[in-house]
Amino acid sequence: MIYVVIGFLWLSICLYVILGGADFGAGIVEMFTNKKSRHKTKEIMYESIAPVWEANHMWLIIAIVILFVGFPEIYTTMSTYLHIPLVLMLVGIIARGTAFTFRHYDAVKDDWQFLYTHIFYYASLLTPFFLGLIAAATVSQSINPDATTFLDLYVFSWLNWFGVAVGLFTVSLCAYLASIFSLRETTDRLELNLMIRKSKQTMLFVVITGALVFLSAYLSGIPLVKWVFSKPLGIMAIAFATIALLLIFRAMKQRKLLPVRALAGFQVIMILVAATYQHNPNIILLGNGQHLSLLEHVAAPKTISALGWALMLGSLFILPFLFYLMASFSKLRK
Repeated sequence: MIYVVIGFLWLSICLYVILGGADFGAGIVEMFTNKKSRHKTKEIMYESIAPVWEANHMWLIIAIVILFVGFPEIYTTMSTYLHIPLVLMLVGIIARGTAFTFRHYDAVKDDWQFLYTHIFYYASLLTPFFLGLIAAATVSQSINPDATTFLDLYVFSWLNWFGVAVGLFTVSLCAYLASIFSLRETTDRLELNLMIRKSKQTMLFVVITGALVFLSAYLSGIPLVKWVFSKPLGIMAIAFATIALLLIFRAMKQRKLLPVRALAGFQVIMILVAATYQHNPNIILLGNGQHLSLLEHVAAPKTISALGWALMLGSLFILPFLFYLMASFSKLRK
């Protein structure tokens, strides 16, 4: 049953990065669009994220509940040493959702719209950045329980050059997902050309920030190149992600946009596989040479069994209704 629980944890993280990432990316793309095209971009992004934006954080909640119930030591370590970026990330999620709702549904269009819009922009930008900082901290061995100062324990455990690089990469990846997901929401040639241009721009940022991640890892003494390229699985994952990128380029050129979302989601999964497979099932690498493992630091067998059954039964209700939600929005747009 432990592998069922780990499978659901992996699935929830992947879906949050893909769907939640596209959600955050909508605000990022709109923020960095020139004023002339911003209103049109806003409308396209609304159509793109409408089916899932209210359900996205369900996947984050599921991941947190799995860690809290099934892996309490891992949950405690993360919530203790990474409490600052975690709180900032949660504040960003709340601020972004609130601002999105008020600027979209407020009955009165006044100067408050300016405030709502900018809260939405900056929360969309900073929330995935902090998510990247948290992810980087778990594998960079920067969390050191033996440290003796507040800064070493609770600040430099996540605030470092590698974390910043991963944060920027996460922001770029979110913008890329949003751009790709929006392609099928365009209604004419001008809109499609606009979003294809945005997609190519964000692709470039993903490549640049990805290179920055490897550079910062090398300078920080983190064997990221070895983790990714030392075994066939990592090489295959990067190769598949690259092939998917080429297929997306081809689909955009031919204006056949049906597979682009699936290909972009597949790319993200391959990136996650390449970055994590080497030290799996060790989910946190500590600075004192120790690690926290999904197989070793686990709750009691009865707890894992109950959690596994709850997740399987819950998925029977959640997943069909999620697909129904997406299908309903798709029919409304036709």
